[in-house]
This record gives sequence, C-alpha cells and structure tokens, in this order.
Amino acid sequence: MTNEKKPRELHLNAFIHGTGHHEASWRHPDVDPQAEQGLEHYINIARTAERGKLDSLFLADGLAISSNIRYNAHSSFEPLTLLSALATATERIGLIATASTTYNQPYSLARALASVDRISGGRAGWNIVTSAGQEEAQNFNLQNRPAHTVRYERAHEFLETAKALWDSWADDAVVANKESGIYSDAEKINTIDHQGRHFQVKGPLNLPRPVQGHPLLVQAGSSEAGKEFAARHAEAVFTAHLSVESAREFYADLKGRLRAFGRSPDELLILPGISAYIADTEVEARAKYELLNSLANPEYGVHQLSAQLDFDLSGHPLDAQLPEIPEGTDGAQSRKKLIVDAARKESLSIRELTQKLAGARGHFTFIGTPAQVADEIELWFTTGAADGFNIMPPTFPGGLDDFVDKVVPLLQERGLFRTRYSGKTLRDHYGLARPEAARTQQPLTLSA
Repeated sequence: MTNEKKPRELHLNAFIHGTGHHEASWRHPDVDPQAEQGLEHYINIARTAERGKLDSLFLADGLAISSNIRYNAHSSFEPLTLLSALATATERIGLIATASTTYNQPYSLARALASVDRISGGRAGWNIVTSAGQEEAQNFNLQNRPAHTVRYERAHEFLETAKALWDSWADDAVVANKESGIYSDAEKINTIDHQGRHFQVKGPLNLPRPVQGHPLLVQAGSSEAGKEFAARHAEAVFTAHLSVESAREFYADLKGRLRAFGRSPDELLILPGISAYIADTEVEARAKYELLNSLANPEYGVHQLSAQLDFDLSGHPLDAQLPEIPEGTDGAQSRKKLIVDAARKESLSIRELTQKLAGARGHFTFIGTPAQVADEIELWFTTGAADGFNIMPPTFPGGLDDFVDKVVPLLQERGLFRTRYSGKTLRDHYGLARPEAARTQQPLTLSA
C-alpha cells in the first residue's frame, strides 16, 4: 500500500453566456442572434461541454434588464430552472447556478438547490453572489442597493442558514419500510430554529438531504470582503485576471487565508476566466478577434464601462484617457480596481479600454493556435496561478466547439486533464469531499 499523492488535475468549467462572451457575438455571421431564447441552444452547449469531459457548466445571473438593451442580446433564463432542464439532457457534467443572497430567502433557495441536486443525481453547484447592481434593488422593494458590508453580512448568515437546512435531514432519515409502514425516522429530521439579524427560520427543509450533502459552493467576489467570504465558505472561486502575475498574487493570497478557518489549500479551487480566440494560425486567430471587435458598438461599450466603474463616462471623449475615478463603491469593487489599474498601466483611452473589455469584461483574453492556448493554460496551472479555468468562448456554439475539439485533446495528451469521468457528482469531478451533516436542533415532532 502506498501513500502517493494523486497528481493535480486541471479543472475546466464552461461559462454559458447567451450567444457568446464577446459583446458583439450576436452579430457574428455564424451566430443565430435569437438562439439564446430557446432551450435547444443550451442543450447543445451542455452536450458539447460534456463531450469534452468538462467538470461543469456555469450560468451567471442578474436580476434586472440591461438599460442598454438596444445594442445587445439579452434573454436571461432563471438559472435553476434552466439547469433543471439541462440535467435531463446530460448525464455527468456539473450544473452551477448563480443565485443572490440579497434578494432571496434561505428556505426557498436551499429547497430549490436541493431539488436540482436530486434531479441531477448530485451535480448541483451554487455560485453565491451579493448582487451589486443598483437596478436590481429597485426590483425588490428597495430604492438603493444595500451597502457592500451589509450585503456580505447577510450573505454569511444566509449561507449558514442554508447549510443548516440541508443538514436538517440525516442521510439515513428516509426509512421507507413497507412492512412497518414507517417512511421516515422523525428522530433524524430536526428543526434548525435559526434566529438571526436578517433571518428567522424554524425548519426543517421539506426535502431530504441533497445527494452531495451540500451543493458545491462557488463564489466570485475578489474584494477584501469577497476573499474573506471565499476563504471561510467557498469550495471553488471564479475570478478575473488580465495577467498571470496578477493571478499568482491572488492565488497565493486566497489560499493563504484558508488556514485561519481551519481549512487546507486543497479544499478550495481557483478558476480564472479565459476567453480564447482559436485558429490554426495566429493570423487567423487574430482575424477572429478583430472581426468581433469591429462589430462592437462604442456607445454600448461606454455604457458597460460606466456600469463596471460605477461612474458615468457618457460625457467624456472616447479618445481621452479615463478621468479620475473615485475610489470605493457599493458595487463590484474588485472588478472596478482591475479595470482602472489596467487603464492606468497601459495608458488606454476610453475607446481602447472598451475594446479591451469587449471580449470578456475584464477576464483574460488569449489569441492563438490550439497549442498556444494549451501552453498558456499549462503555464497558469503549473506556476501557482490557477487550479483550472472558467472557459468563456467569444461565440456559441463555435467558440466552445473550438476549445473542446482542438484544445482539450492537447491537455489530455499532456496528462493534465481527464479522458473520462471517474465519478458521478460535481464534488467527484472537483475532487472535493462530501460534507458530513452537522447537528441541528430538536427532532421534529410529527403527527401520528
């Protein structure tokens, strides 16, 4: 018997985003601009990703329509609903949905996530967000979004309450004994009696414990509050970096925070975003990139940039550099800093900055051949910058086809990525343990 440690394995997630991650993807000659309004589009994406043996699919989400919808496709299916449908069209790939702790209640969301986990046979994940958009607040009885610190305070309590609800059923609470007529052991179904600042929840959940114990917990904020939340709770982190050096700093920082919460570095996977323009030659790959950029609308780009910076740029000349941007925001703090730092470092005009962000909103963009893309992924993976990647194709379906058919085989040949699924659950794919049920409160009193 040996105690050899299993070699690290690269993890790959397919980030689904309408017709593609480039803001002009819907205008590409090979793209159906209305495809994102139908289920078949997403089924095709999911099956392609599963054919490539990717770990998971991921759906981002926002709770308000874009005020600049005139210039871009926008059709956001509710993620848990869509992933429930995709669960029936796939067999192994994980299914990660974004859901807000600011505009949901723990009981209903814990129930929905547990339902997807059971429907899919243990493939559900939750990307936990605190919702930074001002327009979102106005759809939920508020005039203004809650402050950044308040949103994270609520998120901590929300998640602890959801965990308690998932654990309110012991794994063996369902007896289903036909002879005795006993379906469940009431001693193993407990209330949680949560009384907190933001929530009061008695419990238990009206659904047995999820197949995975808890759905996989994912987080995407990179502010100080976001990193502390991730170190305490998250099992995977989606993050944005424009360079391998920045990614290495983030990786070391976040992994180093885990010890304070009694966790090891292996308990958290870090997956930066990458949007790759792939072709047989560099010239052809560059042409793909330039074609999409030529289709982008400058007015849309300025609007998007203003939203990311939480600062109105509409009155500033396109060819001028960024004006002074006030520090701090109750919006997305880490993305704002990333963009401002890049603009200052590279002396970019507003026009140049919108073009830089058009393809992936501040995530790493790479242009090259399949071998060059594989080289870059290997570099980040082997030098302390990433445990894997959040794949963000510029267009669907073609961009994902390119990655699965041309890059994945190279990663497999190098021994970096699986050639088959060895497990059935999302936790199996990510190599993460199934959590034991924590003790909750008193056994439920059931009527005879």
